[in-house]
Amino acid sequence: MNNLTISPPTAAPFSRQPAALDALQARFALRVAARLTERSQGLEADVGERLRFAREKALEQARASRAASASRPVGATAAGALLLGRTGSGWWMKLASVLPALALVAGLLLIQQSQTDEQVSAAAEIDAALLADDLPPIAYSDAGFAEFLKTPRE
Repeated sequence: MNNLTISPPTAAPFSRQPAALDALQARFALRVAARLTERSQGLEADVGERLRFAREKALEQARASRAASASRPVGATAAGALLLGRTGSGWWMKLASVLPALALVAGLLLIQQSQTDEQVSAAAEIDAALLADDLPPIAYSDAGFAEFLKTPRE
């Protein structure tokens, strides 16, 4: 048992079922307890006694906590979770994870629409200047005529 490694769960806890999460936590707790027991074999007697007392106290607190949570009604636990913002893996969590992507796509579409409107506006301005001015037809075939229209007039 010397090669025992302790690694926390890698997946997000809200993506698992409650029973599977409890089993995973219990397995992790057993691995931690085994590692602590293994390392406590070479300790002095007074340190070992203090550790034993601390473990017993922690177990009592855990049992009291579980008894208190088991005695609470299910509705109270759900209401408390809603007040604290811990709703689990419901559709609110999925919506909250998709909203930033939707906002990004909407922003990109608005930017593209704005740039398209600016291009259309610039082309319409050039066309209006061409139609409103009295120029000979040969001026329209000149390569620098579009640049002449773009420069501001004083």
